[in-house]
Amino acid sequence: MVVCGDDGLAHRLATELRGVYREQVVLVVPPSRRTPPQPMAGRARAASAALFGRMVTAVNRGTADSDDTLVPDERVMEAAEPTEAVLADAGVDRAAALALVYDDDETNIRAALTARRLNPRLRLVLRLYNRRLGQHIEELLDQAAELAAGATAGHRDGHGGHGGHGGHGGHGADIATTVLSDADTTAPALVATALVGTSKVVDAEGLLLRAVERRPPRPGEVADPGLCTLALLSATSNDPAGAEGSEDSGDGPRLLPDAEAVAAATGRGAVVLEQVSYSGPPLPARRAGVMPFASLFSARLRWSLAGLVAAVVALAVALIVVTDDHPLHAIYITLLDLFAINDPAVDAPLGQQVLQLLSGLVGLLLLPVLLAAVLEALGTFRTASALRKPPRGLSGHVVLLGLGKIGTRVLTRLRELHIPVVCVEADPEARGMAVARRLRVPVVVGDVTQEGVLESAKIHRADALLALTSVDTTNLEAVLYARSVRPDLRAVLRLYDDDFAKAVYRTLRTAHPAALTRSRSVSHLAAPAFAGAMMGRQILGAIPVERRVLLFAAVVVDGHPQLEGRTVAEAFRPGAWRVLALDTAARGDTAGAEPPGSGLVWDLPDTYVLRAGDRVVLAATRRGLAELLGRRTRSPR
Repeated sequence: MVVCGDDGLAHRLATELRGVYREQVVLVVPPSRRTPPQPMAGRARAASAALFGRMVTAVNRGTADSDDTLVPDERVMEAAEPTEAVLADAGVDRAAALALVYDDDETNIRAALTARRLNPRLRLVLRLYNRRLGQHIEELLDQAAELAAGATAGHRDGHGGHGGHGGHGGHGADIATTVLSDADTTAPALVATALVGTSKVVDAEGLLLRAVERRPPRPGEVADPGLCTLALLSATSNDPAGAEGSEDSGDGPRLLPDAEAVAAATGRGAVVLEQVSYSGPPLPARRAGVMPFASLFSARLRWSLAGLVAAVVALAVALIVVTDDHPLHAIYITLLDLFAINDPAVDAPLGQQVLQLLSGLVGLLLLPVLLAAVLEALGTFRTASALRKPPRGLSGHVVLLGLGKIGTRVLTRLRELHIPVVCVEADPEARGMAVARRLRVPVVVGDVTQEGVLESAKIHRADALLALTSVDTTNLEAVLYARSVRPDLRAVLRLYDDDFAKAVYRTLRTAHPAALTRSRSVSHLAAPAFAGAMMGRQILGAIPVERRVLLFAAVVVDGHPQLEGRTVAEAFRPGAWRVLALDTAARGDTAGAEPPGSGLVWDLPDTYVLRAGDRVVLAATRRGLAELLGRRTRSPR
């Protein structure tokens, strides 16, 4: 695996590939600023000098894992730009995947085009902020890979050559291009952390899943199995006297146990899979595109209109009694008198003259009320696309600070889960303002560090606070102030530096032990998604279980003899892989599972036979997934 970048995401991604997937990594980073640049003439000469003059080899100090071999070495190369010479010397022509995570879109695109030319079978993962451009680049690079792979296959068939080996050839998904952004990859983890307090989540086809550690059940207590039991924790992990990391002693964790092992495990905690859900108050029901009558006129104006209507009705009834006229004609005469367009009742009886004067008086009162109604209606229609204010009785909502790139994506995910949100943004022209108007989300415009801004967002009645501005000190100040207002508030703050985020988390945990506080860096949250894309598009994510890792993948049954033609129970291999769900949207005839297009089916019966056209979501260990996908295992060096 080759990783090229210029910020913390590149280092975090390399660590994820080594620690989780046990891959051999070549990391290409810019030269250290502490080293004075050598005077060189020419761009190629400077790149070559930076490449060969500043090469460092760092050996990872990890220990052996029972799921794989020793942690492979990492080669760190320093180069100003990912030129063709740099990519070639990093081994792109022999690599399985390349991640380009520079902060500049143009640099990533230029390097991706070069890398695709050097190795048409290379898996590419790009970090692009422009999502629309990213879709076009992804299609372009995939098309180039397919054409190059077709030409190579034809050449090999003509000369009697052999196809690709391992897991890096033969499948279109293995040479695909994946374009990701920080906002899209961090939004699911931030949403899950705000709702349930954990970032151990997997985004399975738009469905958020979390791994929950549960204590051993008490005598006579039946534990909730969740969607399924992923692992049994080590025998000493629940020992109150054990130190952190005591799972190294005694019986270690047992991944993907069968039903007999779960039933026989006494006194051991378990890791179960659950769906992330929201238990707070629901959103108020409203019809899209229809403005309610109550939003057009204020309550005082509505009462005024009701009083005038009652007065008109009373005058019409009185006119009927006095003149013994037909009701419709009496109402007509009353309205004429009301609008002062009727002839004066000079020769009429006294009662009719009094009623005409009263009708004229009511008409005078009606004019300002009608004018106020018109002005309010015009103002309401004019501000229908403007920002809404938080309702007075709002409670149990999520306060979101910052409507930038990441805040906008988190807002969209929260609304997809039907969670009430109140946003706070200092810049009226922020990119997320248009999204907030379209989704009709209340927004408080103001600096969160100013007094009264968080109170306007009803922070004292909120369930969670998401501080996602681009300024670390602003996020930290907002969380500290919210803690003074509501000590038990669930708070999640975004910090740029990973070490700083860890320090803040430990301090807040010590200061507020009863409250749930999570500090997350963008690189820490985005790295798993980038690493999973480098392993292949079928990788959905990874969840750590003590010192081991469980991978989640979406696999097509066709071509896998361990799955095709077998029942769900027969395809389950304890300790290696387990089928969790069936994607009914992948095929139109699911044989009674659920109607087509209904998404993932989790309650698959053990007797369901997996067919060639099925696409399943499964959990697997590293070694089990490598065996299932036919990838070669790397031997220790």
